[in-house]
Amino acid sequence: MADASMPKGVPAVAAIDQGTSSSKAVVVGADGRVLGRSSVGIGRADPAPGWVEQDANEIRESVVAALVTVLDSVDVELVGIGLSNQRESAVIWSRRTGEPLGPVLGWQDRRTADRVRPLEESGWAARIRAKTGLPLDPMFSALKYEWLLDQVDPHRDAARRGEIALGTIDSWLTWTLTGEHRIEIGNAGRTQLLNLETLTWDGELLELFRIPPVCLPRVCASTEATAALIDVPGVPRGTRLHGILGDSHAALYAHGVRAPGQVKATYGSGSSIMGLAEVDDRAGARVLDGLVTTIAWADPVPAFAFEGTILSTGATLLWLAKILGVDPAQLSALAQSVPDTQGVDLVPAFAGLGAPWWDESAVGLVSGFGLGTGPGHLARAAFESVALQTEDLFSAVEERLGTPIDTVLADGGPSQNDWLMQVQADLSQRRVVRSNIAELSATGAAHLAGVSCGLWTAEECLRLPRDRSPFDPLMERSGADARRQTWRSAIERSRFQPAIPRKQSES
Repeated sequence: MADASMPKGVPAVAAIDQGTSSSKAVVVGADGRVLGRSSVGIGRADPAPGWVEQDANEIRESVVAALVTVLDSVDVELVGIGLSNQRESAVIWSRRTGEPLGPVLGWQDRRTADRVRPLEESGWAARIRAKTGLPLDPMFSALKYEWLLDQVDPHRDAARRGEIALGTIDSWLTWTLTGEHRIEIGNAGRTQLLNLETLTWDGELLELFRIPPVCLPRVCASTEATAALIDVPGVPRGTRLHGILGDSHAALYAHGVRAPGQVKATYGSGSSIMGLAEVDDRAGARVLDGLVTTIAWADPVPAFAFEGTILSTGATLLWLAKILGVDPAQLSALAQSVPDTQGVDLVPAFAGLGAPWWDESAVGLVSGFGLGTGPGHLARAAFESVALQTEDLFSAVEERLGTPIDTVLADGGPSQNDWLMQVQADLSQRRVVRSNIAELSATGAAHLAGVSCGLWTAEECLRLPRDRSPFDPLMERSGADARRQTWRSAIERSRFQPAIPRKQSES
């Protein structure tokens, strides 16, 4: 039931953030305040090393449940809905029944890694990067689409007849909520199939990955309203999705970034940094080796951005907590119980390393340990790996853009740990300004939807309240430099692949 303390009948937007571990929903009033929030957890399966799967129907049900719950908690005039979502995850379903034809392959899924090497040896990596702004990597959707089609339609007969639909999570949710097969352009840019020059599906890449064009959704601007939602309890008839963004893009929007010059770091299972590129600077952003070009949003003109993705940060903490038999809060307490790692480094290359290295062959390792190493040192090394990987990206951006980064905008679940944010400020020697809004991606989607449906103007949206906390470096620069040097040595060991000696032939 609605809380009696809530405003009655005020105009508001709702927004959903469909993430890897949960679907969150918020309601944001015309004054920018979050009036209600809800969250519904979802599962994941890891059926083999490097495989990450989720259930598409469970994702849809979690979104509806979160939306129904939050709308039941407030009494507002709903004027529109926003959506943010995990990005590269791939879904396949039947156009006739609407049912999934296989598991959702999560963005962390690496089962297609063996497909990368032959493509690289054939010279495709540079061409794919030139067309899409993305390195050839299993994280992006194209290889996932190819694998899913191979399982259900190896000859592509059903696909060519238009019986099979492919999409990212925003496509799946839009289909199941409205009946439209479409994809927001920022999400389309993460598939490794969108040509950044033409802003359309690239025919040459579709042929390379054996994906019939009829399988793919129509590419839409972030602010293009969908058809009305169908049969969602508590949602007024005629309500539409007015703003759709990838989760990291939505966080950037919620921070109030609308022009080049600011960089944000989003901490989650993995992490990413992102900043806007110069207007329409597709080629300029694309030459940043180790980073990628992405489309932040289109309103309706595309805003281009650079991004670096770290494959394992928060997931590293969850993994070590499980190994040590503690929860994440206890792991943080363990890490804070020691003054340093006592020389221990933990490189979480569980599935290779992401930006700025993009090294599929890198291996996870723990180095520098001895008989005096205890759980606290391992815990601190895990937390410091989050900050050090993020600093690697800040340094790469500085070097390749030639512009210093003095302040970093931070968000995401792990960022709510004050001690971790202080570690980030210390090891980076930069000011960190952390958003205190737990549902920042959902809030960004709400802001965009509000602008799109006329609840605010773009200028009014920028003036909405943004709760933040600053963290300034307390460590001496010399100490930070020394710590980063030991980390770089550990990274080098992680990436070093000695040649396998050949067996001597018998005479």
